[in-house]
Amino acid sequence: MNTPHGRTRSALLAAGRGLVLSFASIVGSVTLFVLAVVSIALISMGIGLVTTPYVMTAVRKHANQRRLLAITWSDVRIPVPYRPFPKDVRSGFTGQVERTTLLLKDPATWRDMQWLLVDMTAGYVVSILAAALMIYPVEGFVLAAGLWRVFTDDRYWYGFVPVDSQATALAAAALGVALFGAGVLLSERLLHAHFAIARSVLAPTHEQELALRIDRLTETRHEAVDTAASELRRIERDLHDGAQARLVAMGMNLGTIEALVEKDPAQAKRLLAMARESSAEALTELRDLVRGIHPPVLAERGLGDAVKALALRMPIGTEVEVELSGRAEAPVESAAYFAVSEILTNAAKHSGADRIWVDLHHGDHMLRISVTDNGRGGASAGSGSGLSGVERRLGTFDGIMAVSSPAGGPTMVTMEIPCELS
Repeated sequence: MNTPHGRTRSALLAAGRGLVLSFASIVGSVTLFVLAVVSIALISMGIGLVTTPYVMTAVRKHANQRRLLAITWSDVRIPVPYRPFPKDVRSGFTGQVERTTLLLKDPATWRDMQWLLVDMTAGYVVSILAAALMIYPVEGFVLAAGLWRVFTDDRYWYGFVPVDSQATALAAAALGVALFGAGVLLSERLLHAHFAIARSVLAPTHEQELALRIDRLTETRHEAVDTAASELRRIERDLHDGAQARLVAMGMNLGTIEALVEKDPAQAKRLLAMARESSAEALTELRDLVRGIHPPVLAERGLGDAVKALALRMPIGTEVEVELSGRAEAPVESAAYFAVSEILTNAAKHSGADRIWVDLHHGDHMLRISVTDNGRGGASAGSGSGLSGVERRLGTFDGIMAVSSPAGGPTMVTMEIPCELS
């Protein structure tokens, strides 16, 4: 994109995106700000207690959509600092009152309100300027083509150029060329500035970020303890029902063999064959159990090769691209491996996809993993889904997960875990 053609194409794309953002700012942000202010004002009358949760949910969706555009269009990361609702929030009017109270106590709610104000003013100006620098020159070129004559007024202003003859129309075209050149240089930067303005308002302060991190680490610590206890119970159950049962049966068979070895050698030989078969099955089950705790390929060859081994066992064609210059700590590798495994399993079971792409790379002190499929979409990280378990697993390491899965697909799950490579 360093060629003039590439820069022009990027600028035109930024202009189109700026136009979309300006519409979202002047329509979406204005509408939601008015609704939010009215709803909060009506709390004293009781009406706002019912409407505020719905309105603020819409505001959060609007802000989250802007966060998604920021990272996909300009690589600007805006944290999502909303406090989660407790699981025991009641239903009905009492629940609405409780939700309203929780929303109004959340500092992120008031940052959203401030952002709506900024977005409909400064955000709108910056985004429309990114579009105008590439679109407005077209009018200058149209005037120079002779269409200035269609205007009935004696003088038509294009910018600061009064157009009333072919010469001034050519001057307007020259101004258009200058504006277009400025657009090529500035449109992408203006688009980035729009998202930087949003980040400056939406992102929590350092103190708020620390408080959120403490809350998150406390929550994920409890979840990690619960997960570890559940895993231990699973291992105990698998041992009891699988390998342990086979080993007990082997012991009984060996006792019977000992009694029959002289009286009925043929029967003893058959029992020995059964015992040998049971020992092989018990060994296979133990290996599978160990692989479920920590796969040998992960310990021996690292995350990249372990994910490639996962891909080979998938019933769907899976491509893996790895750019890792070293290895992360073993707990991080394990969390990332099982997160990818869960996402691939979900895709195979539910997506209807026939192709999956996995990308692993490390940069800016972050392990970044994306899993994309060409299925039907509609995936979410809601409570009870496999993706919510992945999110909790990553949260133990201060990692995050984002899901983009519009109806009709494709689905992209992006994960980031802070870590260093050895």
